[in-house]
Amino acid sequence: MNILIVDDEPLQRSLLAGFLSKQGLTVTEAGSGQEALDRFLRDPVDLVLLDHRMPDLDGEQVLARMKAINPLVRVIMITAYGAVDTAVRAMHLGAEDFLEKPVNLEALLVKVRAIEEQLHVAADVARVEETIDIDALPVRMIAASPAMRQVLSLALRAAPSPWTVLIQGETGTGKELIARLIHLLSPRREGPFIPLNCAAIPEGLFESELFGHEKGAFTGAVNRRRGVFEQAHQGTLLLDEVGELPPAVQAKLLRTLQEHVVRRVGGEEPIGVDVRILAATNRDLRQMVDAGGFREDLFFRLNVINIEIPPLRRRKEEIPELIRFFLGKYDSAAVFDDQAHYQLAKYPYPGNIRELEHIIQRTITLARGNRIGWRDLPAEIRDYHGPSNQGDLNSRLAEFERQMLHDALERHHGVQTRAAEELGISERVLRYKMERLGIGKKR
Repeated sequence: MNILIVDDEPLQRSLLAGFLSKQGLTVTEAGSGQEALDRFLRDPVDLVLLDHRMPDLDGEQVLARMKAINPLVRVIMITAYGAVDTAVRAMHLGAEDFLEKPVNLEALLVKVRAIEEQLHVAADVARVEETIDIDALPVRMIAASPAMRQVLSLALRAAPSPWTVLIQGETGTGKELIARLIHLLSPRREGPFIPLNCAAIPEGLFESELFGHEKGAFTGAVNRRRGVFEQAHQGTLLLDEVGELPPAVQAKLLRTLQEHVVRRVGGEEPIGVDVRILAATNRDLRQMVDAGGFREDLFFRLNVINIEIPPLRRRKEEIPELIRFFLGKYDSAAVFDDQAHYQLAKYPYPGNIRELEHIIQRTITLARGNRIGWRDLPAEIRDYHGPSNQGDLNSRLAEFERQMLHDALERHHGVQTRAAEELGISERVLRYKMERLGIGKKR
């Protein structure tokens, strides 16, 4: 990561540059605002450590010009002790964070490493989008939230390896979609992708589904049949809802994973298989192990790489784009107004993306026109009045912020300048927050 340190005090620049260089980071320096802008135009810069008080251009002026040149640049403003107003203004202008003088070097390093990780994740997401046709997936892969961007980053890094991946998440979060993505990013992309829903198989047929059977192996076995391991040879096998496997089948699956060999039911000959295993579940397998419902050795075999998909209620900024995707998927000319969007953003979606899709299907089917308002939504959405006291801090704060912005816009009839003034933020910050939180403009 390339860091530009901007400060008119040589001693301060030297202190910060020496410390960050020892951490393996690439550092350049500028002693004035104008020099900083010149370097910024000339050299690649990922992060700027920007002093607020400088004799030619102050930090806010430099920040505004840098953001105009490259809105993606990350900036940490360095302010005098107790200059809260300065820090707030800097954040409104687009600063990533701020630090007070004298700078705590350990706190600085924590912030720098966090930004470095964000940049790595952003690069990984860009590589995913460049490598495969996202639109070819059965559901649009949307990664507007930091949590889902992290999921895509993990999928990209896990894909080239041969190791098993355990994908965890609530029902309807898109576990099979992430499994397909890993397959498409892997060296096995030209091979088959075989999903097996373990929850949909009668207990007596598990072995046949997994390993296949010979003709006459049991009543009804009128032909030889290959199991999913053979079908997925040189490709990827997804064991969906793997927590539903019966104990006896768990033991046989473990042996197959260890030996890379299957035996069909009723057969004697071992058959070698070359298969990448992905497993998905909405259950807590670690808890099942502790309760004796899942083999510990199989859990460790499956849980080499773990990817957890966040529920939709923790990534509500993706709801507007998901709505647009589903409207396009069903070739609908419907338009959801602001009140409908706001109410859809409030709802917690216990069924996650799958539930949202069903809500869109139901709404556009039953609505009397193409203009969808609050009254056209299903009753459980229309009558939802907000979150309970349950949920993590981030989701509750996001809901509170969404409510504040929506109420301010309502009071000022959608005039963003007046709403921003009431909230004490810039209009640009208001627009950013509206987009992030899924609040549409007044029409």
